[in-house]
Amino acid sequence: MKYDVVVIGGGPAGLVAAFTTRRFYKDKKVLVVKKTEKEMVPCGIPYIFHTLGGVENDYMGIEERFRSAGVDLLIDEVVDGNVDEKKIFTKSGKEISYEKLIIATGSVPNVPNIPGVDLEGVFTVPKDENYLKLLHEKIRNSKNVIIIGGGFIGVEVADELKKSGKNVTLVEIMDSLLPVSFDPDFGEIARKEIEAENLKVLTGRKVTEIYGSGKVEGVRLDSGETIPADFVILATGYRPNSDLAKKLDLKVTEYGFIETDEYMRTSKPDVFAAGDCVQHRDFLTGKPSRLMLASAAVFDARIAASNLYGLKVIRTNKGSLNAYSTVIGNKAFGSVGITERVAKEEGFEIVVGKAEAPDRHPGKFEDTTKLIVKLIFSEDSKILLGAQVCGGKSVGEIVNILSLGMQKGVTANDLFTMQIGTHPLLTSAPTVYPLAKASEMVL
Repeated sequence: MKYDVVVIGGGPAGLVAAFTTRRFYKDKKVLVVKKTEKEMVPCGIPYIFHTLGGVENDYMGIEERFRSAGVDLLIDEVVDGNVDEKKIFTKSGKEISYEKLIIATGSVPNVPNIPGVDLEGVFTVPKDENYLKLLHEKIRNSKNVIIIGGGFIGVEVADELKKSGKNVTLVEIMDSLLPVSFDPDFGEIARKEIEAENLKVLTGRKVTEIYGSGKVEGVRLDSGETIPADFVILATGYRPNSDLAKKLDLKVTEYGFIETDEYMRTSKPDVFAAGDCVQHRDFLTGKPSRLMLASAAVFDARIAASNLYGLKVIRTNKGSLNAYSTVIGNKAFGSVGITERVAKEEGFEIVVGKAEAPDRHPGKFEDTTKLIVKLIFSEDSKILLGAQVCGGKSVGEIVNILSLGMQKGVTANDLFTMQIGTHPLLTSAPTVYPLAKASEMVL
């Protein structure tokens, strides 16, 4: 088999890489090789436990879209290759030649070194359809569930399982929830949201053992306390799936990520990489980031695919902004850039503006939610370094706007004087618009 462009992986990065290739290089023959028949929407996985009702309602539905776009699809696993000869080899024995190769192999759950992780009833949260079907089936008859990890996957899964009627305890080793993306003040808001649903939250606690005789019976904490459970979910992050990259002798970082340049080119000619398997760097500090978000993956894919045969799309964003949003209980949370804690650790001299206002005006509309905005600026230049927002559904797009602002070096003065469109049913009042009010505090 011979193709102009071969994409390995069918997740968000693989999907966008294939479609973008077809958009920019219409005469090229494109193949996507992926292991499973159906791909999951990564950010939708926590919601299979209640809101979506099952695994089948979280499919990306990309298979027919590939065919309609003129992209060939092969369900198989790439197990090896020879980049000097521009060939890859699949598990079923196929040999495929290529001109350009894009590796989008994603990530897999990180399993902590805790005694008892191999007991029956202990599961991770991968992006694998068959595994998730088994998890969904097995947890149905459970009663007491412990979630280890208070990042966004752990919090979302805990929230969903509580809504489905389980007794849920969430254990986070750090002192607050969502510690990577939010400062403790926002972590406390998230905590109150899920505790209002009678979900037990333990922060600043470490699980030292998962115990049981063959099957999980509970966990033991560093305090000596034991918590009974018949099911444990490990939401302890993900690691890059770079095994194939290592076989191809691509350069890999100390954290296991594939190293690329800013146009997603790897250490080998004509081999690109995108998504969770790639080493990202923080937009502000330039330091390696363990960022793993679908939004970042598709950005990588667009850059890689559009520049396969020449630099057509110049990359002006030189790093990752870590923009993301989630919903916890009845509130949406979003963040971009660095937190106040990280800013201080990195030595930035900062000023912080914070404002609150209803996201409708007047605030008597039924769907009104209090919008809280926290903006972190450089003290001297007043350039925006980070933002945290919580409130109603508008939070997601507010964070996206601030992300673009950060890319362009937006300042407190820019946000204070920004021209806005408002409407009673859609936004906060122009008189108390939170982005302007939070910025005003630091001028």
